[in-house]
Amino acid sequence: MNVARLAAVDAAQAARVLREVREATLAGRRARIAPRPVIEQSWGRMLRRGLDPERDRRSGLLPSEEVRRRREESPLRHVLPVLRQGLLSVADVAQHIMVVADADGRVLWREGTPPVLRKADGLGFELGADWREDVVGTNGVGTPAVVRRPVQVFAAEHFVRSQLSWTCSGAPVSDPRDGRLLGVVDVSGPLETMHPATLAWVDSVAKLAEARLRELHLSSLERLRTVAAPVLARLSGPAVAVDRDGWAAAVTGMPYVRRVTLPGTLAPGHRWLASLGWCAVEPLAGGWLLRVAAEPVATAARRIVLDLARPERGTVTVTDATGSWSRELSPRHAELLFLLAEHRPGRGAAALAEDLFGDPSRTVTVRAEMSRIRRYLGGLLQHRPYRFCGDTEVEVILPDNPLVLLPHSTAPAVARKRNAARDDRALAP
Repeated sequence: MNVARLAAVDAAQAARVLREVREATLAGRRARIAPRPVIEQSWGRMLRRGLDPERDRRSGLLPSEEVRRRREESPLRHVLPVLRQGLLSVADVAQHIMVVADADGRVLWREGTPPVLRKADGLGFELGADWREDVVGTNGVGTPAVVRRPVQVFAAEHFVRSQLSWTCSGAPVSDPRDGRLLGVVDVSGPLETMHPATLAWVDSVAKLAEARLRELHLSSLERLRTVAAPVLARLSGPAVAVDRDGWAAAVTGMPYVRRVTLPGTLAPGHRWLASLGWCAVEPLAGGWLLRVAAEPVATAARRIVLDLARPERGTVTVTDATGSWSRELSPRHAELLFLLAEHRPGRGAAALAEDLFGDPSRTVTVRAEMSRIRRYLGGLLQHRPYRFCGDTEVEVILPDNPLVLLPHSTAPAVARKRNAARDDRALAP
């Protein structure tokens, strides 16, 4: 069923058809028309998590001070003019609102006509509200954040009944430097005001925002390169100038590196960095000068925490004698690190391909992804076979409900883990 086309021709008829599909599917019956795959998969995640589709679920709103703090720290603040110019004028005419949420699903900006804003208030779609999929069900903010692609949710495709009169079109905005999710931009409103082209329109504007972020990043590196060039010219040893996030602007006396993984807090002085070893750290305008030292590496206890407790995104945190740093993981990297944590002696490329795809021949994909992981974990991850360093403590934090472990994953090895958890629950007294 082409939901967009049907809704454009007869919104009321589309709403009735989708309501029948929802009622049958959530009751465990076979519907006359199957839900769209992206919606059916989302509903499955909600049912496994135990959400009640008849209950209007809402979390507390963030205080205004916390909303202000998140706005100031969000890279999306730099592209608000792009989003407003691309979306707001048309959204006003179409009786929709524009919503920008951060990677945690919290609504940070919300603009549009007062009547539609009042309707959004009735749904809890307010500033500071939490619209993660596992909190409020299938929706145009939380679901794109989980599947990492644009999603349109029509009327009864929402999981929770209170949202059935609403339609949402949301697209994720990712950091163009490393693919990290920054947030979601969404255009929402009553079903009868929906247009079939809304999703493509929102996705296009999200891509324009990512392009603008890329331009801003390259401009900032160019400014840093201008400052660093005369400094590097006077040095005789290897050194690299990086911005505050570790992205390299210029190097001398060493092969080019794209990014240096920095600890969460960095201060001038003699510091150990995972990818470079001992470095003399000096401040530069807009970044750091890292002068690689010849001092031998001191052995220190190292710890890796793989946090998979939140279904929508996993993180890895590395702690050693010099401090700690964290990184958000893509769904594929979360799967691979989880599998390596499950098999501490190590896994070869063929074994990982079997775990991920059920096909041991897909080693090229595995090796490419492992190469990307090693760019930020460095010597903490060894190969032949792939494994964590023997002297590194590894902790995995799993969700309270093991049935929602890596909910995006279709990897056979992850599915077996979920099935084992389901069997254990069934046998429990």
